[in-house]
Amino acid sequence: MPTYHTIEDEWLAFLTGEHKELKRGRKIFRLIPSHPRCKWCSAPFGIPGKFISQLLGKRPERKNPNFCNACFSTLKIGGAEIELSFLFADVRGSTALAERIGPAAFRNLLNRFYGIAVDVLLAQDALVDKFVGDEVIGLFIPALSGKDHANRAIEAAQELLRRTGHGAGKEPWLPIGAGVHTGIAFVGAVGDENGVRDLTALGDPVNTAARLASVAAAGEILVSDTALSQAGIDAGDREQRNLALKGKSETVAVHVLTV
Repeated sequence: MPTYHTIEDEWLAFLTGEHKELKRGRKIFRLIPSHPRCKWCSAPFGIPGKFISQLLGKRPERKNPNFCNACFSTLKIGGAEIELSFLFADVRGSTALAERIGPAAFRNLLNRFYGIAVDVLLAQDALVDKFVGDEVIGLFIPALSGKDHANRAIEAAQELLRRTGHGAGKEPWLPIGAGVHTGIAFVGAVGDENGVRDLTALGDPVNTAARLASVAAAGEILVSDTALSQAGIDAGDREQRNLALKGKSETVAVHVLTV
């Protein structure tokens, strides 16, 4: 069994896809016919392999059904600093919209939005970090989304806008603005060692992505210069802005993308 000198070392291997025990388990699980399977450890979810997974206590995770519930529970509270990409997207003018259509209709719109957001994020192998009010947060971790995590975050943002009805000559059924940023953040499990825990990301890049989403207009994706560069996308003649974001001492250079 591999030995890691610190919890951070093990988390770093886990988040970058280099965890030796995880890699060994993948090789074994892939010998079992199944579709779908856990995108992290390859535990089978489909027949006939799912019965083996169930015996091992591996089932689709409630918040992220493309991953198994055991992938994170085996790791101790802790984490590591890695480079990853973030997508924040939220509803523009949600207070006025909720007042105009009423709470029940607004709830139905949000449920539809959440369902689409989950589909879009999981299709790009992102982790659905959380839903906060009318906002969805996706984490694009190298072990899952690969080295092109920034590009996949941008693609997810564009697809999310398409599926909420944004586009030339169209009136969206829900006005959405989004922010995409790439940076080094702490990613790991937080909570009680013997109780409730959650996987999340902490640090300045998280706050930056959140601020970008908060100032994006409906139909806009504000992509930081860092994320665009990491994605290997030429800025071309796209609109550029230097934003003074709340809590940031320096302006942030962004590029405006639409669908």
